[in-house]
Amino acid sequence: MSTSRIPAPATTSGESRPVRRWLVLAICCLSVGVTGINLTIVNVALPSIGRDLHASVSSLQWVVSTYSLVMACLLLLSGSMADRFGRRRMFQLGLVLFALGSALCGLAPNVGWLIFFVGVQAVGGSMLNPVAMSIIVSVFTDRAERARAIGVWGSVIGITIAVGPVLGGVLVSGLGWRSVFWISVVIGIVAVILSLRFVPESRAARARAFDPFGQTLIIVLFASIIAATIEGPRRGWADPWIIGLFVLAALAFVGMLLIEPRRSEPLIDLRFFRSLPFSGANVISMVMTAGLGGFLFLTTLYLQDVRHVTPLRAGLMIIPMAVGQAVAANLSGRLVASRGDRLPLTLGGALLAIGAFLLVPLTAHTEIAYLLAAYAVFGLGVGMISPPVSHTAVSGMPLDQVGVAGALAASARQFGSAIGVAVTGSLVAGTGTGFIDSSHTAWIVLGSCGLLVLVLALASTSGRAKAAAARNGERLAMRLG
Repeated sequence: MSTSRIPAPATTSGESRPVRRWLVLAICCLSVGVTGINLTIVNVALPSIGRDLHASVSSLQWVVSTYSLVMACLLLLSGSMADRFGRRRMFQLGLVLFALGSALCGLAPNVGWLIFFVGVQAVGGSMLNPVAMSIIVSVFTDRAERARAIGVWGSVIGITIAVGPVLGGVLVSGLGWRSVFWISVVIGIVAVILSLRFVPESRAARARAFDPFGQTLIIVLFASIIAATIEGPRRGWADPWIIGLFVLAALAFVGMLLIEPRRSEPLIDLRFFRSLPFSGANVISMVMTAGLGGFLFLTTLYLQDVRHVTPLRAGLMIIPMAVGQAVAANLSGRLVASRGDRLPLTLGGALLAIGAFLLVPLTAHTEIAYLLAAYAVFGLGVGMISPPVSHTAVSGMPLDQVGVAGALAASARQFGSAIGVAVTGSLVAGTGTGFIDSSHTAWIVLGSCGLLVLVLALASTSGRAKAAAARNGERLAMRLG
């Protein structure tokens, strides 16, 4: 899930009725909760979608990856549009698009249309998380209340992500896979009605300028990498289209390095990346969510297509991962407050690696208790990493740039989720030795993600890295001030 940008000082629309702050928070939680559910609920439905729509593994990859890819590309743009045109207005537009996309997904006649409608859903989703955070910050002006409100908001996101697999299993088993999309329509309509009545309008005193060049380059870069990774096993890595996609991604990356530093208000200020804690946190975010996305994709296919368990039972079997994530996130928050970022980040990387490596020797008859234990360890790793990584990302940043830095980290997480599904799906789709044999390599890759998190955590939280980040923050503040 994304951590949203904190807005510049807001101006309201001058509405006279009193603002019911905690009701506004509940509406924001309702809207972003449905996006959290969507991240995991669809995974449980993938085998049923594949059978009903005769979809290949690569098509199922696109069903999952399209959502995260579109979100990653549009998070920064949506936040800046809300600051300019009004946060409530953009929030409501996001809810309408998300509900519309969900309804169309439930009616999709084939997998191609399903992928397209997931993209529509994601456009709406990109307007919810960053804008909801902006609304919360503008409504809760007291510092202590704001901290509590953001804490509640973050907890709801985590809970809904955990609820997704179980709810998905219930819906798919009882009503079919299309029902996992219809539930979002109902929640979206309720949230729109409530927001019209209770959410005040606000906008930034000074909105950031649009950066069409930067936005285009981000879309080309992310989309080219994901498309090449998903389609490479099917077309062949030497196929001219695949090579062309990688070349296009490289050109987009070079274009960003050349064009963005020359713009007065770039979409991505590359000077942020001179801070090792910021750069490390972004890579950690991407790698962690790549591991989680790959885990959910592989686990769902394994449980339903190899073990032949029902969608409901598959959702129930993923609960240890969700519980481990929730427990570790709570403990991690306390460790960050008392010991700093390094301990929870390194411990999380180690647990992530152990959980994935435990699943390398997986067979069609692995003991259920062993599976559940490995899932729990993996969940502990994810939960331990999530709280400190956002804090590390903004370490040493000027206060008025914290929101933008947080939004960049959110985009990294969404891209990581998409690339995790793309890579693991390509590994199991790219061999002829069967799912079990080819999944061994995929689990090794996910275990390596944990080891990479461990190394990056040690590097980005060192005293030298923090001192360099503070100096970079001072330089940024002087140039931007």
